[in-house]
Amino acid sequence: MLFLFVQNNIDSDAKKNKLRGEAKMIMDPLFLSKIKMIFVLFMEVAEFVLFLLFAYGFAIALFGFIRRKEPDSAAFPLKHSFAIIVAAHNEEKVIANIVKNLSMLDYPKELYDIFVIADNCTDDTAKIAKHYGAAAFERFDTIKRGKGYALEWMFDKIFKMDKKYDAIAIFDADNLVASNFLKEMNKHLCLGHKVVQAYLDSKNPFDSFISGSYSLTYWIFNRIYQLPRYYLGLCCGLGGTGFMVSTDILKEYGWGTTSLTEDLEFTLKLALSGNRVYWCHDVHVYDEKPITLAQSWKQRKRWMQGHCDCACRYFSKLIKTAFKNKSMLAFDAALYSIQPFIVVQGFFASIYGIIRWAAPMNIETLFSKETVLSVLIFVFSSYITFIFVIIEKKFTWKSLANFILFPLYNLTWIPIIIQGYFYRNDKTWSHTQHSRAMDINEIQPFERVS
Repeated sequence: MLFLFVQNNIDSDAKKNKLRGEAKMIMDPLFLSKIKMIFVLFMEVAEFVLFLLFAYGFAIALFGFIRRKEPDSAAFPLKHSFAIIVAAHNEEKVIANIVKNLSMLDYPKELYDIFVIADNCTDDTAKIAKHYGAAAFERFDTIKRGKGYALEWMFDKIFKMDKKYDAIAIFDADNLVASNFLKEMNKHLCLGHKVVQAYLDSKNPFDSFISGSYSLTYWIFNRIYQLPRYYLGLCCGLGGTGFMVSTDILKEYGWGTTSLTEDLEFTLKLALSGNRVYWCHDVHVYDEKPITLAQSWKQRKRWMQGHCDCACRYFSKLIKTAFKNKSMLAFDAALYSIQPFIVVQGFFASIYGIIRWAAPMNIETLFSKETVLSVLIFVFSSYITFIFVIIEKKFTWKSLANFILFPLYNLTWIPIIIQGYFYRNDKTWSHTQHSRAMDINEIQPFERVS
């Protein structure tokens, strides 16, 4: 017993001495200096990489300033057939509007059919859809929940039908669609374009600051990301709704999406196989944007869960494909897959830059020419993208008011992205409630084809 007591004291003293040694090393000025040097070096490398990524994105965005003339859809024979799928979960408040809207598209009625997936519905979605002329299919599966699984289920049914379709168009239940949608998709199929995303617009851009910020995001993204990539032969991004996929692409590569962002996952799968998503700027699809921050947070968290999940599974594959095949298409898609991480890194790099800039600040340097110039550059870079809102002919005084506070909305992405990353393996589907029952004629005055 005495031996054990002595041994424990010796061990305890040894541990204390070890901790003292470690504490002394940590407080050592030379050690702290090395840590600081490594941190500064890391941040400078990160800032340089971010600069390269910004320059890359800016260079591509320049190609979206001027629109080129597209072939007129009237010059192409109306020959392609379409299966239109509307994915719905408890959407009895809005399903009638989208079915009526789709039934009035400017396209031969014998060349398209409307199918509604009533996915795990507990309301009258299927009944209302049938009443307005759609073929409604009810699906109940408590294990494979979510839009991706529902679409896979519906594709299989369509492929087994006696009637064959050249392509399938996908919509959400809250959407409204411009009448020229199928004519434009027919044109793209005639041009050999197998996957095409239409211009995503907003039903309710002025309902609240949140819905207005969503709308600004889409208008800007359409112009600086989607349009220039279409022109440059890169892969545009599917937006979850308002897109068309040829049946031969679906049969060859399969749908096979299991993430919470089935649109992004399918986009990355296409890029891996050397296929691209095309863009149609001349037809608008309107969807309902969340009105409150709570609704928005819930939806964007789901998006970031799916995005981070896809980034972790596809980034390395896309990079390998890019270098192996010398594919700019795969490289660009790889960068898009890690966009949330780039945004977060950019935020922390900005915080570091502000701290480094403000540390030696005094009353004399606060109002110096260099400081004023830095502030002006920051303000200019924060608001320059409004020029794309003007180019898109979306300028109103309300959109300008929303844009002034737009950076505040963008800041909310940081915690959402971080939260999404840590919950990326949670595949639980969260439904966004829709209640904005509108007719296409209520939106038509704002629609434009540039």
